Amino acid sequence: MTTVNDLLNLLILEKVDDCKFDGVSKTVGSPVVFGGQVLAQAVNAASRTVTNQRILHSLHAYFLEAGNLSTPITYTVSIIRDGGSFSVRRVTANQNDSTIFILAASFHKVEDGYNHQIEMKSNLKPPEDLLSWTDMLKKWGDFLPKNIKAFFEIERPIEFKPTEIVNPFDRQNLPPYSDVWFKLKGNIKDLNLSTKQQILTYISDYNLLVSALNPHAEIADWTNTLTASLDHSMWFFREFDFSDWLLFSMESPSASGARGFARGNIFTREGKLIASVAQEGLMRPIN
Repeated sequence: MTTVNDLLNLLILEKVDDCKFDGVSKTVGSPVVFGGQVLAQAVNAASRTVTNQRILHSLHAYFLEAGNLSTPITYTVSIIRDGGSFSVRRVTANQNDSTIFILAASFHKVEDGYNHQIEMKSNLKPPEDLLSWTDMLKKWGDFLPKNIKAFFEIERPIEFKPTEIVNPFDRQNLPPYSDVWFKLKGNIKDLNLSTKQQILTYISDYNLLVSALNPHAEIADWTNTLTASLDHSMWFFREFDFSDWLLFSMESPSASGARGFARGNIFTREGKLIASVAQEGLMRPIN
């Protein structure tokens, strides 16, 4: 995948009946299905059963089994409730006879109300002053560890620019924070809010556990630690577009019991908070 159109072809599922949809998978560099893909495809399925103009405001999901990249995924939607203000859907994702993922999503009618938000960090470098993953591959590809180089070589419809570049050979513990600018590649015009939320859901599973690994960088990295998304929650607050860079600002309050917890906020360049994310992931040392 190289553009947003490729991503949309992946996320927009094939309709089987009113509450059942089929999807395929594309690798992001790991041997199993990317969690963000399953999240976004499940949101696509749920959204297509909501016909009363309500807007997705939250989702809560559990990853039950690793997905097989070569096997289609079937998403089945249960219509839990259509109330006066909210509509709730449950989605199960299955491969063959196994349920690999479950999601609950809530949709809210448009209403006016109170409004406030936290502030975006003010001391971060703008994306124009930073190197993207593609830039890092071009500049240091011959010197990068094989696993990092292979990850960077995967073509993606999103460009990522971390605000701090960490030397993988400099084994020093780091603060439990991570800030990454990101931007879509390709034509982003005429995307409705539901589609934009599905794309943002896909992107939200990138980079989160970096903040949980940072405090253990002296001994832990992606080659000696088994990582996997266990659960994922997301809240959508405000309208937005993908015409400019967005910032994913992440932190990890805790790691314990072979699990790491991370949360993050997604802002526009102007500082408008558009979504928040929380996730617990497996962080199991490989002996």
